[in-house]
Amino acid sequence: MVGTALAKAYGRGSGRVPALVDVTVEIPPAALTVVAGPSGSGKTTLLHCLSGIATPDSGTVLLDGADVTGLDDDARTALRRSRMAFVFQRGNLAPTLTVAENASVGLVLRGTSRDETRTAVDAALERVGIADRAGSYPDELSGGQLQRAALARALACRPDVLWADEPTGALDRAAAAELTELLADAATTGCAVVVVTHDPAVAERADVLVRMEDGRRIP
Repeated sequence: MVGTALAKAYGRGSGRVPALVDVTVEIPPAALTVVAGPSGSGKTTLLHCLSGIATPDSGTVLLDGADVTGLDDDARTALRRSRMAFVFQRGNLAPTLTVAENASVGLVLRGTSRDETRTAVDAALERVGIADRAGSYPDELSGGQLQRAALARALACRPDVLWADEPTGALDRAAAAELTELLADAATTGCAVVVVTHDPAVAERADVLVRMEDGRRIP
């Protein structure tokens, strides 16, 4: 995936505030790419533009040579569902579903068969080390376990690109380090893993480091 000369501003008229200014970035497969910078530096806006959640004001995003920015909303949603997965800061698990049921949501939306879904979910929960909590509900998990469950939900879909927005932000140091290693391990499956963070410990683990400041990519 390549984003070229991306620009994005919010607001209207003379009150428009730039969030991205001429940002170019390449996201390689089978690597942990970390987008690092302070709050307000444009990290999440960059993630949103690259993943098709938001449309940049200018610039292009190419995935396997196809222009993502040229797709309509429905097509971008279908692309995310079929080729991407997300991990958010708080996990965003459905409270009335078990860990295994939460991990199966993406596959169910794709229309994956029950047997294939069960196999993929079991493998994902095993990979992140919470297979023993498959029948638990989110309110029975620790913060670290919640994020592992969210990562399992993403991995079960076998995405080409896995996006993680501040995934360690609500975790203590030990749990954050464990999740960071799991994210790095996820890249060994062949997918591109992109983590947005202000945590220097996560940045140190990057295969590719993109530093942001005031909406710009800096050396």
